[in-house]
Amino acid sequence: MSEIKLAHAGSLRAGSYILIDGAPCIVKDTQTSRPGKHGHAKVRIKATDMFTGSTKEIVKPGHDNVEVPIIYKKNGQLLSITGDNMEIMDMETFETLAASLAMADEEVRDKLEAGQTVLFWQVTGKIVVKQIVQGAE
Repeated sequence: MSEIKLAHAGSLRAGSYILIDGAPCIVKDTQTSRPGKHGHAKVRIKATDMFTGSTKEIVKPGHDNVEVPIIYKKNGQLLSITGDNMEIMDMETFETLAASLAMADEEVRDKLEAGQTVLFWQVTGKIVVKQIVQGAE
């Protein structure tokens, strides 16, 4: 399975995803400038890194391809939490995945317990726990 796909820079909108310097980011704002007669439209993309929260900005011609990460959203059972690591079993494939507790969203990090069903995202080879699924047990 490919981890990325290509999209035109001009097709990105707020809420889209993009890879900037290899880091998956959420697009917060795009601005398009249309220069003179023989120029190409330029797109200024402002985005926030999904993992660190830092703001990144790039400028690309609107017709250029940019890399967009493919995000797999899955349910899994939290098998164990050991120190800063956790093990999650994918509910579709029953595959056991190792993840860092630091990669969980701040809202759910302190509420995680073994045996819970969680929604997690697989993006660029990393696993991010997004939320606890209620009543899925």
